[in-house]
Amino acid sequence: MKYNDIRTTFLNFFEEKGHKIVHSASLIPNDPTLLFTVAGMVPWKGILQGTEPAFASRVADVQKCIRAGGKHNDLDEVGFDGRHHTFFEMVGNWSFGDYFKEGAIEYSWELLTKVLGLDPNKLRVTTHETDEESTEIWRKVAGKEAIRLGDKDNWWSAGDTGPCGPCTEIFYDFGADIENEDDRWVEIWNDVFMQYDRDANGNLSPLPKKNVDTGGGLERWAAILQGKTDNYDTDLFVNLMKAIENVVGVQKNAENTPSFKVIADHLRAVGFAIADGVIPSNTDRGYVIRRILRRAMRHGQILGHKGALLSKLYPALITEMGAAYPELAREEKHVVEIIQNEENAFADMLQNGMKLLENEIPKVNNHVLPGDVAFKLFDTYGFPLDLTQMILRDKNIDVDVAGFEKSMAEQKERSRANTKGTRTLWESQTQLSDTDDSTKYSPDANMQSKVLSILHNGEFVETANAGDEVEVALDKTNFYGTQGGQVGDSGEIQKDGKAVMNVSEAARVDNVVIHKGTLTDALNVGDTVSTIINAPSRQQTARAHTATHLLQAALRHVLNEDVEQRGSKVSPDSVRFDFSFGRAMTAEEKQATEDLINKWISEDLPVSHEEMSLDEAKSKGAMALFGEKYGNTVKVITAGDISCELCGGTHIYHTGEIIRAKINKEKSISSGIRRITMSVGTLAE
Repeated sequence: MKYNDIRTTFLNFFEEKGHKIVHSASLIPNDPTLLFTVAGMVPWKGILQGTEPAFASRVADVQKCIRAGGKHNDLDEVGFDGRHHTFFEMVGNWSFGDYFKEGAIEYSWELLTKVLGLDPNKLRVTTHETDEESTEIWRKVAGKEAIRLGDKDNWWSAGDTGPCGPCTEIFYDFGADIENEDDRWVEIWNDVFMQYDRDANGNLSPLPKKNVDTGGGLERWAAILQGKTDNYDTDLFVNLMKAIENVVGVQKNAENTPSFKVIADHLRAVGFAIADGVIPSNTDRGYVIRRILRRAMRHGQILGHKGALLSKLYPALITEMGAAYPELAREEKHVVEIIQNEENAFADMLQNGMKLLENEIPKVNNHVLPGDVAFKLFDTYGFPLDLTQMILRDKNIDVDVAGFEKSMAEQKERSRANTKGTRTLWESQTQLSDTDDSTKYSPDANMQSKVLSILHNGEFVETANAGDEVEVALDKTNFYGTQGGQVGDSGEIQKDGKAVMNVSEAARVDNVVIHKGTLTDALNVGDTVSTIINAPSRQQTARAHTATHLLQAALRHVLNEDVEQRGSKVSPDSVRFDFSFGRAMTAEEKQATEDLINKWISEDLPVSHEEMSLDEAKSKGAMALFGEKYGNTVKVITAGDISCELCGGTHIYHTGEIIRAKINKEKSISSGIRRITMSVGTLAE
């Protein structure tokens, strides 16, 4: 069975079993603790933990994942065995309070043995040592006696506290002729049963709603179903490697196979990530993608190839996977442009880094390059350690790897020190309930709120005094917390009719709105207060936000329809708008864009604010923010017949309220991404 057919068969099976089939979520997770979506459960974390409502009781999907960077890092293993990948697809079916252990096990067994046709004698199952129920179900469903294992192997939890439960895993036996046990027995399926809530003391109590979370690796399934022991010998990778042969002009053989594997794997990771909105950079996930791209190019050089590589291979990725993931073709022009820019930059980096290396080589003692020099090459010029080692190997010079790792650890420690903030402290308040901010679109709402938490000098306190800089969480608020590129409201908190706190900004930590500012009087946890928004500032922000929608429409009209938003910051004093475009705008184009926006403003077009289902919004033609995750119900902002976008921010009701718009500056901020800054309202005059 071909790779793409396996994916379709899986989804069709669960659709017939009453599951709602959903498209893969973005590789950019809605989770600040993760660089990438690393597993199929990541998009459903809120539902599984009970912090978000389930939109369906049964769901199935094939989730694109990346494990490269941070604690989820398979990068250095890729290319040198048959199972490691940076990018992979995870199949999964989910029950949110519907079927439980028996249903999940029955579906797993039916799919694997009846639909996919795996030999039952080749399958082994494990259960948790305390899970008598699952063990008995396996006897009943498959006639299998499960291997009983402990917490390390068959228990799942999201952390030290919260939802958790036992799991059952299915392993495939590749045969007794394979000596390495890890290669012989390969996990192909995992059913997680979330049935308990664990408190801080380790006590388990039954959850009111039990969930099923399953997962399997599509690449592993393909290898088994095609009679292969190496994932890279399946039809998908064979076809990608043929494309690599055509580009590099070298045939794959036993000696160069690792380089072919690296390039094929990294093509998927880079292509999918950039198509999802990741821009190669020197920080966070952008840095990981840049490193993966450059690692692929290094292996292209090992094969004797010079010049562009992944940009030439991207069409082959569309051919192999574009039917299942239409975003690959939709973003082709943008992705190829960014990869080409990165490939050109890598060539420059290699030239500049080699100058440093050539200056340092004469200083080498005992044929060992100091670790701090190797780290400087890595940190400043983007040289992976293995690239430096490869270049020096021909000169009979080693690298002080321990010194390199010491410099790396010191940099990580500096990074942690620079990024540690109050977000982590608020996230630790697991008992804190979500803020009711349903009145955030009604700034004049007269409401009473209760003070739930006060953060002062890095500690949660019961009382804070006048002059203290604090962060305050309330049970409800009409302040708009910073979200979706729009900065939060300012204003004040009043107690007994008098101002007790000047709020400089309302921020968000997940679903909790945090009011930041300075106290003008004492404030206690439990106090009843009123929230008063700075109305002129809110109005100016609303003008600015609607103006960004007009700006995007104007850019698509003046430049081309391929222009898409890649980020924004909307504040009372300015608009910052990032968009995909491969060159600097001309003066004429900037003026035409500004003139068109002001034309629409002068026409005083109506701006409607509507809530509807995501499907209704799509059918209406509403534009979505690139890489953003949306719920089932969305807010749609429509300005006349020129702009229709999904947006949860605050907006005006007629374009004339914007008064005027003025483009101040347009510049490049990264490969293929431009930035416009703009003033609106009286600031534009």
